[in-house]
Amino acid sequence: MRIVIAEDAVLLRAGLTGLLVDAGHEVVAAVDNADDLLVVVERHKPDMCVVDVRMPPTHTDDGLRAALQIRSRWPGTGILVLSQYVEETYAGELLADDTAGIGYLLKDRIADVGEFLGAVDRVGGGGTALDPEVVAQLLARARRKDPLDRLSPREREVLGLMAEGRTNQAIAEELVVSHGAVEKHISNIFTKLDLPPTEHDHRRVLAVLRWLES
Repeated sequence: MRIVIAEDAVLLRAGLTGLLVDAGHEVVAAVDNADDLLVVVERHKPDMCVVDVRMPPTHTDDGLRAALQIRSRWPGTGILVLSQYVEETYAGELLADDTAGIGYLLKDRIADVGEFLGAVDRVGGGGTALDPEVVAQLLARARRKDPLDRLSPREREVLGLMAEGRTNQAIAEELVVSHGAVEKHISNIFTKLDLPPTEHDHRRVLAVLRWLES
């Protein structure tokens, strides 16, 4: 099986490469950021990607968002997410339509190498490999139905700073991002909280109220 690895921890990336090669797979590329992941997938058209969630450029949910793009552009590509935590919003999207060729494992809960390699084989063969903890958290999220759960970690961070009364420029300085990036995050927040533009446009206030009520 031809595999691409996306993992920003250099030792783990090298270790995964060695394990997969020793198991008879071909690692066609190993990258440390989400942007390069999309580039090498387009170049190599692998059978499968092993993807971390948190990686550059923002170290939030870049890997998982890239995985969603891969499934959209190359739906036959298997995706095995290997992470330290469950990013509920995008994990739910990844599993929403078709779980064939999808896996989501938590690094700290993998008991042995054989378990990991078995998951690789299942996902590569069009099956599913989900950690029970991932399933439990996604089911709990579905029961809560809290609109704030739709927000990414970065969007929740931006909304928290909005609740402190920070301006867009102050938020950009606090998070060390561009003013345009903050505007994009706020636009996403309004969309995910179902706050369309109105004549008086009090969406910023309404978004903060949702945050305070949560």
